[in-house]
Amino acid sequence: MMITQQLTLELFEYRDGDLYRLKRVSQNTRIGDKVGHPDARGYLKVTIENKPYLVHRIIFLMHHGYLPDTIDHIDGNPANNRIENLREATQQQNCYNSAIHGRNTSGHRGVSWSKVWGKWQAYVNVNKKRKFLGYFEDLELAGLVTAEARDLYHGKFARNGA
Repeated sequence: MMITQQLTLELFEYRDGDLYRLKRVSQNTRIGDKVGHPDARGYLKVTIENKPYLVHRIIFLMHHGYLPDTIDHIDGNPANNRIENLREATQQQNCYNSAIHGRNTSGHRGVSWSKVWGKWQAYVNVNKKRKFLGYFEDLELAGLVTAEARDLYHGKFARNGA
C-alpha cells in the first residue's frame, strides 16, 4: 500500500519538526508519543504498516500532499525536520547542499592540493561534470573562487560552509 497524505494526517500530528502519534497502532505505542528513531546517518525513521519511512518525507507529504523523489534539508541537519527546513530537490541539488567530505584536507569545498603543480587546484561540479577553476598559491583565494562558482552554478542549493 502506498502511503497517502490522508493516512499520515490520521496517524500523526506535526509540531515544530516532530511527529506525535494520534492513534495507537500496537501494544508498544501510546497516543501522544513522539515518533522516530535515528538511523546510521542521523535521519529519523518511523514504521507505518510494517514499512519504514523517513520522518522528513512524512512531514513533507503531510504539508504538500505529494512525495518528491528527493527532499533536501536546507541546513544540512538530517534531524531538523521543521517544514521550513525541507524543500524539494533533484538528487544533484541535494548533493550540492551536502557537507564537506570527511577526507577533505583543505577545509574548503572544491579545493585540493596538486602535487604536480605545487599549488591549490580549485573546481566546482556542474551538471555531473567537474569544472576546473584554476591553480592558486593561496588556499583562501582558491576557497573564495570555489565559493563564488558554487553560488553562480548551484544557486540556492550552494553550500559554502562546513
